Amino acid sequence: MNVVASLSPDSPSRLLAREVLIGGPLSRGELSRRLGLSVASLTRLSKPLIEAGILQEGREVIEGGVGRPTRPLEVPGGTHRFIGIKLTGTAASGVATDLRCQTVATAEKPLVSHAVSDVLEAIISVVGRLNDGQAVDGIGISIGGKVSDDGTVLRAPFLQWRDVPLGSLLQERTGIPVTVENDVVALTVGEQWFGAGRGVSNFAVLTVGAGVGYGLVINDRVIAPVDAGLGLVGHYPVDSAGPLCREGHRGCAGAVLTMAAISGQVRMATEEECTYEEVLQRARSGERLASLVVKNAGAALGVLIAAVANLTMVNLVILSGEGAALADIAAEEIRASVHEHRDPEAAPVHLTREPTDFGQWARGAAAVAIQSSILGPRR
Repeated sequence: MNVVASLSPDSPSRLLAREVLIGGPLSRGELSRRLGLSVASLTRLSKPLIEAGILQEGREVIEGGVGRPTRPLEVPGGTHRFIGIKLTGTAASGVATDLRCQTVATAEKPLVSHAVSDVLEAIISVVGRLNDGQAVDGIGISIGGKVSDDGTVLRAPFLQWRDVPLGSLLQERTGIPVTVENDVVALTVGEQWFGAGRGVSNFAVLTVGAGVGYGLVINDRVIAPVDAGLGLVGHYPVDSAGPLCREGHRGCAGAVLTMAAISGQVRMATEEECTYEEVLQRARSGERLASLVVKNAGAALGVLIAAVANLTMVNLVILSGEGAALADIAAEEIRASVHEHRDPEAAPVHLTREPTDFGQWARGAAAVAIQSSILGPRR
């Protein structure tokens, strides 16, 4: 990837690589229109990228069914290796991907403690299991918290960390370029470049799990200010009769939609210990209390989805996170709630649900490593 890394962030070659990576395969004619460059310039710019194995020429096609055949540019599958790791309070979950962010291997290492040295050892163990003896082009780390431009974890509640220079520490240990990003921002980048948001200029991502997260893409740009890692959407009110959160907010998203909040409501009513998965299973089987809790949560989630669509005027909302299975059981309640809180003449909101395992989060981390390799640091 050195041929790209040596280029300035706004270099036409970087922009060409990005355009093909996200939208390819694309003909030189289409790329010429998108980038405002001549076909001759595109041919010149693409040559070193093809030689470096970042782009390749695809099979000959005839655009529009007439004219001379062309060989569109595309990103080859199976080339290069990136590692993405999602850090939680209990484990480092990782994936190895190719340049298209297609997963080729997975690995996980439990954390023995939250000490920085122990977390670093867990990450390095996962990297060692995933590199398979191959050169690694970049490592991406996603973490639930606030991250600075230089990869310092300013705040990570699940690890009880403040001001930990994780990026530089890991890069010193591995000798591999490291990108550290807030987990929801990383997931949003993954959806934009390789997932359900690919080719969509404006969309939002909502995650439900240990917390409630929110990502936004407007005009093809991920909106990620410094406060993106604070989980501010968790303070949004979704149920005026709901429980209080730790900050004393009545019925906010964090107090109603997290896995702990949903299982906690059942536990308080029954005085029985139950996991989130058990609550969902009880709701699926028609148990009255669990069904009521899950359906109420679905209605509250619909309020949040409608609020995001109303305030940002996006029409695609991607739902993800380890607690997103709620949407399968409470689909009708979500749909009715979104409809209730939208203008009747507004365009419909399309809700897409992505996989809910930690592999999806780790793949988002790999996506920011790929993005950094192609475009340079995002911020």
